[in-house]
Amino acid sequence: MPALDFSLQLASTATDIPTSAQFKSWVRAALRVETSLTIRIVDEEEGRQLNAAYRGRDYATNVLTFSLTEEPILMGDIVICAPVVAKEAVEQGKPLLAHYAHMTVHGVLHLHGYDHEVDAQAELMEAMEIAVMHKLGFANPYAE
Repeated sequence: MPALDFSLQLASTATDIPTSAQFKSWVRAALRVETSLTIRIVDEEEGRQLNAAYRGRDYATNVLTFSLTEEPILMGDIVICAPVVAKEAVEQGKPLLAHYAHMTVHGVLHLHGYDHEVDAQAELMEAMEIAVMHKLGFANPYAE
């Protein structure tokens, strides 16, 4: 198992955020190389500001990934917007914990360089997400 230096930053007023140990286990399940990672849980205002500043989109999104370095170890930050994740979980009829796990796995795969902008890459990334989620005991996050 690759080494992991992990920290969790809670910058949200949400009260139903998973524990650091849960986030860490989800990260480990998706890791492929030695990694230093911070996950920051934010509210909608910070999520919107970051999405606008780095992606040019003026709305809060569920997860943003910032890759800092790829060598000699993978380093980066994942920002998860608690209110967006909670809203999506309700809209999609998913347990909140499962949606947090999925957004964490999704962010880690982005950190590894996977993307979903091109159909073939999206299919590969989704297949990897489904496999990791199953390994963690969660249902297929893309099932209707």
